[in-house]
Amino acid sequence: MDRRGGPAYAFADRWVRLRLAGPPGAQPILELPDWIDVIAVTPDDRVVLVDQYRHGVSRGRTEFPAGTVDDGEAPLAAARRELLEETGYVGTCWHAIGSAPVYPAAQANRIHCFLALDARKTTDPAPDAAEIIHVREMPLAELLEQVRSGAPELPALQLADLVWLQAFLRRSTDARLTRLRF
Repeated sequence: MDRRGGPAYAFADRWVRLRLAGPPGAQPILELPDWIDVIAVTPDDRVVLVDQYRHGVSRGRTEFPAGTVDDGEAPLAAARRELLEETGYVGTCWHAIGSAPVYPAAQANRIHCFLALDARKTTDPAPDAAEIIHVREMPLAELLEQVRSGAPELPALQLADLVWLQAFLRRSTDARLTRLRF
């Protein structure tokens, strides 16, 4: 605890805070913003993907549009914002398909995944200055086949998005959703 009775932070900036918690020697807690992922599907069943340079692995990655939830922002609002900023697409029908703690042993944030149907490009992308992004579409069936073969190598949390998507589609009776089942 700090002298005011709040948590003690070893480090804090806009993106991450390192909180010292528990007895001496206990694992510190990373306080990160919640994250969102968007599986955006066009009217012809193509998934909107971003090829993005990632500094952590020093190479480009294929991913779903994703980003952080700003302070005071609802996860759905963040998902809509990130899809538009990163890709220039908007979706007309949104579904929350999953949410879970990211790494509860050491992180205090959650991942939220959304399905955006009838995604259409309405403007040019407007990524953050530090983002290098190329937007593309791929048929959902082709993406699933590539994931099964190991390419593209989606981030682990985005693989969980596909599990959530599959479960969500199997529960649905909506014809717009049942046609996407896999």
